[in-house]
Amino acid sequence: MELIDLHVHSNASDGTLSPTQVVELARRQGLRAMALTDHDTLEGLPEALAAGKALGVEVVCGIEFSTSYQGRDVHILGLELNPQDAHFRETLKEFQDSRDRRNLAIIGRLREHGVSISWEAMAEAFPDCVWTRAHFARYLLEQGYVSSIKEAFPRYIGDRAPCFVPREKVTPYQAIRLIQENGGIAVLAHPMLYQLGLEQLRLLFSRLRDAGLDAVEVLYSTNSREEERLSRQLAKDYGLKISGGSDFHGANKPEIQLGCGKGNLKIPYTVLENLRK
Repeated sequence: MELIDLHVHSNASDGTLSPTQVVELARRQGLRAMALTDHDTLEGLPEALAAGKALGVEVVCGIEFSTSYQGRDVHILGLELNPQDAHFRETLKEFQDSRDRRNLAIIGRLREHGVSISWEAMAEAFPDCVWTRAHFARYLLEQGYVSSIKEAFPRYIGDRAPCFVPREKVTPYQAIRLIQENGGIAVLAHPMLYQLGLEQLRLLFSRLRDAGLDAVEVLYSTNSREEERLSRQLAKDYGLKISGGSDFHGANKPEIQLGCGKGNLKIPYTVLENLRK
């Protein structure tokens, strides 16, 4: 069975491997295809596409949008994108500006809580990439403020922590519309992570389906069998296709391996074929 991974991050956002290194790893893992889905950026795609062509790995052009839904972060993947689309790039720049404003506010909150940090220090530590909270966590670790990346979230930057700053409201509906206008495939990422009850999950699926959502990430690294079964049933109930990915981040999520997640994830190439139909 030929295997794939449709949710992968590089150091163009909050992964630790370069796009070329990710594709090289995909080749070593025996994957036929992988989607580079960095957070709110397309910048890693040219390098990944070149590496894929050289190494015989099919690279799907993707992105992961961080959006706000009822006060929660909800992520929408875009697959099979046209990265040259001018309208897409212009709108993406607006999303990135929103992220920059949030990051500046997080820096201010961290300074108020005794952390020696500045925009310049972050830019020196993490050049040429879109910063996420994972970058702040790594900075806090490397500067000795926490003993692990996980500790950084409840102590400083998690949703209920003192330095948390909510995103400006880019909605999942905006992300889906932008992906659809680009001709891509819109996928709800890891729905079981949002800690919604069944009634709220059904409402989310219904609203996003009506907004044009194409698929749900049913096959995911941290899903239990019951969570996978529920995701699959909800996708069926709302007429959505199935996608799958590891959410690989390299050393920022060391327990998650490319292609196989925590060791037992298997996403057949037929998943990608069905998404393309």
